[in-house]
Amino acid sequence: MLIVDDHPTFRRLARRLLEDAGFSVVGEAADAAEAIAAAMALRPGAVLLDVMLPDGSGIEVAKVLSRADSPPAVVLTSSRRACDLGIAVEDAFTRGFIPKDRLSSSAFAALLEGE
Repeated sequence: MLIVDDHPTFRRLARRLLEDAGFSVVGEAADAAEAIAAAMALRPGAVLLDVMLPDGSGIEVAKVLSRADSPPAVVLTSSRRACDLGIAVEDAFTRGFIPKDRLSSSAFAALLEGE
């Protein structure tokens, strides 16, 4: 999986949390351009993707990734609630949304499994 967030501290915490639960983190990215390049190069099965990146929207990144030959499962995250961001998750080419303060391996796994 790939973790995309502009805050290095969050990337470290998310990596530790998900790796401790058995997920394989193959890379990290700090902005939209890095996210797209890393996803195309690494071809992760899943991406944990911040909605608000310094150079663009995570939703736009998700749309780009959805057009890949083998698109990854994308889970959006933010320090804000989805309703505060105006996110229509079902229209965002993603598996769902998890607020950063509620990120857990079980919540992430449930979205990947389509629950």
